[in-house]
Amino acid sequence: MVQSVELVLDATSEAEVRRQWAALSELGLHTPGPGYRPHITMAVAEEIWPRLDKALAQQDFRPFQVRLGGLLVFGTHAPVLVRAVVPSAPLISLQHRLFRVVSECPGIPGNVRPDSWTPHVTLARRLRPGQFDAALGAVATDKDLRVTVEDIRRWDGARRVEWSVTAGHRPAP
Repeated sequence: MVQSVELVLDATSEAEVRRQWAALSELGLHTPGPGYRPHITMAVAEEIWPRLDKALAQQDFRPFQVRLGGLLVFGTHAPVLVRAVVPSAPLISLQHRLFRVVSECPGIPGNVRPDSWTPHVTLARRLRPGQFDAALGAVATDKDLRVTVEDIRRWDGARRVEWSVTAGHRPAP
């Protein structure tokens, strides 16, 4: 199972993404479940060593705004609908710094390496060809959304546990 380093959104921004999840769910699309939070994945590995949490916490971080831009579709076998996160200098710099901390961990996929990373927020997974028009109609807008990134968290997919890196919280043993 994978572990990741992610940026989480403030409550207002999270509510907007959850509204989009609900609209897609009403169409019968596979959206993230109630236990998931909207996020921007910064790094992924099979395992991120616990000793690296301290180095992650030492990265300069203050909440900042990013723009959620247009819709993208990743993949062809089991397409994923996402909102693009418009790259900015602070976002790219932070991703490079966070990735550098975890770069020696096992099982890092190529698509999260700094020169291959596409920042995004996932909206729906495993779309079928006949679902695209309805999905786009439900969440497409003509304007970008300004959202605030408020925290860096770690996610352990095997244990289904999350904890804040910036607030110094650690998972229960």
